[in-house]
Amino acid sequence: MAEVWDPHGSLRRMVWIGGAQWAGMTTVSELIARQLGLTVYHYDYHDARGHQDRRIARRVALGEPVADPGPEQVWTERGPEEMAAETLAGFPLRFEWALDDLRALSTGRPAIAEEWGLRPELVAPLLDSVRRMVVLVPTEDFRQHQIRTVPRAGALGVPVSDPARAQANRMARDRLVAEDAVRGARRLGVWASA
Repeated sequence: MAEVWDPHGSLRRMVWIGGAQWAGMTTVSELIARQLGLTVYHYDYHDARGHQDRRIARRVALGEPVADPGPEQVWTERGPEEMAAETLAGFPLRFEWALDDLRALSTGRPAIAEEWGLRPELVAPLLDSVRRMVVLVPTEDFRQHQIRTVPRAGALGVPVSDPARAQANRMARDRLVAEDAVRGARRLGVWASA
């Protein structure tokens, strides 16, 4: 395990569930937490809310536009490969923000950190054993089931000029990011569900 600043020992006690969107990471982590009385850190929740101020401050410091790109730019004007590359490139910085959150956690028991931004290559230096991490990736059948049954999985929820293209781009991006997670997990000896 690499030497990492961990003032309360929370990182050493963490169990990590990473992978791909729509793989059931949140559901699995909550079921385990309820059964074993553990705490769960929902990366996505913090990343979409608490980390937004950090994102804006970083943009200001870099002289970039402060506002998030619009839905057209995000979902329809670029191809899935570019979208996936941008997503993957953003994970290391966002992971540092998650680590800051987790360092503030004081718990005598293990806790679970879950979500797709917890990439194997980022988490591995924190692990004393690869058994402290799993990577969950949905099968295509499971993903299609979610699209049919979970409203937020089947639609972006933002207006765009070409909803079908935007959804296709999103799904293709998610597949590329999922494949990357599986490759990283296998390379590092982390169990992956693919």
